[in-house]
Amino acid sequence: MQSESTNPKWMFWAGCVLSALPVLMLLMSAYFKLSKADQAVEGFAKMGYPESALLWIGIAELASTVVYVIPRTAVLGAILLTGYLGGATDVHVRTGEPIWIPVAVGGLVWLGLYLRDARLRQLLPLRQ
Repeated sequence: MQSESTNPKWMFWAGCVLSALPVLMLLMSAYFKLSKADQAVEGFAKMGYPESALLWIGIAELASTVVYVIPRTAVLGAILLTGYLGGATDVHVRTGEPIWIPVAVGGLVWLGLYLRDARLRQLLPLRQ
């Protein structure tokens, strides 16, 4: 763990809490896709995707989320989730649905990681 001066405990735990929110949402979403829940099948049909895409998109979502949860690979996971959520945002724009959910989830992914990882704060300081 980082020293107290580079990663205060409150910041680490706040980051963990903020990271847990999108992780839980993404895991639930991946579960619905992989189990071919009625809501997922209907949503994919509404967006113009075939039911066969549920499996591969669900796998990509689950894999990216797992990579994000592992501390050593969390930055890679955040990058993968940014791509995934960018695609979700595009679909929402294309279908006329509000884009705030995938954008907010992406923001929470990065904010949570920023707070819990001192290395990322050194790489991208908000102030000097």
